[in-house]
Amino acid sequence: MAGVKLTCLECGQVNRVPQEKLDAGPKCGTCGGKLIGGKAVDVDAATLAKAAKSDDLPLVVDFWAPWCGPCRMMAPEYSKAADALAGKARLVKLNTEAHQAAGAKYGIRGIPTMVKFEKGREVKRQSGAMPAAQIVNWIGV
Repeated sequence: MAGVKLTCLECGQVNRVPQEKLDAGPKCGTCGGKLIGGKAVDVDAATLAKAAKSDDLPLVVDFWAPWCGPCRMMAPEYSKAADALAGKARLVKLNTEAHQAAGAKYGIRGIPTMVKFEKGREVKRQSGAMPAAQIVNWIGV
């Protein structure tokens, strides 16, 4: 049984979780951090790059900045979507003001922008604030 590969968003360690345990609140074998939670987690550029490349579950990134009004409006909706999709996709946030090189690396031209990664590749992106239901539909898992 190979399991589902998930990068710990706290320490960066790649873990394997049996498929049937995804709903049981799996924790990192190294640091004990939650691998799947009901909220969107803030990540840094290195953790994002590793998770986008390694994870078996779809990874959706909200590129945002603290000064962006639409970003702040969408934040609670994005968290609701993260809760609704727990175990099916992981939703993370990257502050483009704190990690400007990451914004450039991923070609972010406007914020908020969501990018969905599957099996190490970007599969789609969407700019603009959306309500939770629309985010869940857009992710499509």
